Amino acid sequence: MPELPEIEIVKRSLNKMINYAKIINVKVKNKNLRYRLPSNFSEKLANEKILKISRRSKYLIFHFEKKILLIHLGMTGKLLLMKKKNKKMFKTSFYYDLNIIPKHNHIYFILNNGYILIYNDVRRFGFIKFYKNTKINEIIFLKKLGVEPLHKFFNTKYFQKFIINKKKNIKNLLMDQTFVSGVGNIYANEALFMSKINPLRSSGSIKKKEIKKLIYCIKTILKLSILKGGSSIRDFKNTSGKIGGFQSFFKVYGRENKKCSRISCNGKIKRISISSRSSFYCNNCQK
Repeated sequence: MPELPEIEIVKRSLNKMINYAKIINVKVKNKNLRYRLPSNFSEKLANEKILKISRRSKYLIFHFEKKILLIHLGMTGKLLLMKKKNKKMFKTSFYYDLNIIPKHNHIYFILNNGYILIYNDVRRFGFIKFYKNTKINEIIFLKKLGVEPLHKFFNTKYFQKFIINKKKNIKNLLMDQTFVSGVGNIYANEALFMSKINPLRSSGSIKKKEIKKLIYCIKTILKLSILKGGSSIRDFKNTSGKIGGFQSFFKVYGRENKKCSRISCNGKIKRISISSRSSFYCNNCQK
């Protein structure tokens, strides 16, 4: 599933290419996403101008004059751009060719700037929700989200207050979207390794000095991943088909039984399951 950096990359790509474009028409090929699209979905968006595209956690938000479109990509969702004139996917010499199966193109947003925005989703776990005259903080999917990890409010004071009397292990805490929104499995693993904290440690046992370092590591890793275009694990590509490059910087994720990347450490990367998710850590330097 795309995490915060990957959604941020998609948001930035879309803002460059289609911000302020008007939706001329919407063609729905398959209404049966995670939540079925309403029968009048196309009519609701016709002639709407995109005023801004923002991100909250792992959600993309399209802002219109009095309407909001909320998009979650789920496990395999993609937003693709196609040139209307020649029906070819947009790319430059820096981008890889797309290998897209047309039958999984479920929605076509025809724009007035020469592009078509396509929602493609093989497993259809993603969804698109339409809201009229609704404030963002009132949307049920967003109202319970915790602070953004890159925001200044994600700090030591906030962290300490949240973990009072908490017995939850630190890995599950980082995955708790009501605590911090957008940090998924990949980046939780990498941040805990960088801060030398064992994923099974009780969150209440993390000392102030460790919290400060962990917050720094989370912010650093997320910023680096955004800089490198996100992580291309399985299906992620940005709107132009460019794969991310951060996976080449992984220190623990997917490196089971490999030697720890720290020169001074003789440990090995172990894989365990925490809440049905694969977790990777060094059995020597993560305490």
